[in-house]
Amino acid sequence: MSTPIVSVKNVTKTFDAGKGMFAKKTKVHAVNDISFNIMPGETFSLVGESGCGKSTTGRLIDHILIPDTGEIWFDGKEISKLSQNEMRPLRSDVQMIFQDPYGSLNPRIKVQDLIGEPLLIHTNLSAGERLKKVYELLEVVGLSAAHGERYPHEFSGGQRQRIGIARALTVHPKLIIADEPVSALDVSIQAQVLNLLQQLQKDFNLTYLFISHDLSVVEMISDKIAVMYLGTIVETAPKKDLYAHPMHPYTRSLLSAVPIPDP
Repeated sequence: MSTPIVSVKNVTKTFDAGKGMFAKKTKVHAVNDISFNIMPGETFSLVGESGCGKSTTGRLIDHILIPDTGEIWFDGKEISKLSQNEMRPLRSDVQMIFQDPYGSLNPRIKVQDLIGEPLLIHTNLSAGERLKKVYELLEVVGLSAAHGERYPHEFSGGQRQRIGIARALTVHPKLIIADEPVSALDVSIQAQVLNLLQQLQKDFNLTYLFISHDLSVVEMISDKIAVMYLGTIVETAPKKDLYAHPMHPYTRSLLSAVPIPDP
């Protein structure tokens, strides 16, 4: 057995609720005592309805948020209590692909500069070397070097997501957190992006935390699936086991909501 690249141990995260001077202050458990492991090279999916804590979990692993209690281990190092300065050397190892590809790209910056920005921060490459790397990544994700001269508004949704994927790949991360990466795309484009993610996983030996509410999408890409409900993981299983024999009533209700094409 190999060592998990990510290990989440009894993690809880709460947020304050209640606005106004006289409103009663309460705590909302966004994530409630969750535990799971992600093995190197696998796609681990978090599935559940909106508001169940999936994205919060991704942000906790990426150290955008800090847990109230529990531990998060990444690549053999406990990261949940690190400061931002201590976390900086690990930033290149964990990258994110966001749900809204346009919202995650600065509209005033050319695509080649957007993709090359992580190289500017995390490497000592020259401007020419960075540009060469950017052109190579554009080719890898199915675009051309000429696309680097354009701005994000000149691309379709699927192309923008490819740009986001290229940006995530620049610094050779060990883990990519994909937060609803295809939910804003048409079905045919979803399949193209999922196929691209699977091919890149083989080519670059990537590990994915894939966050989605759509079980039909998750079935295509996952190795292992965790089902979240109201901040708690109610079921974790390999993909085949979960789809063939769902144990929890909430998992069964999610599966029953997946549309079945009628020939």
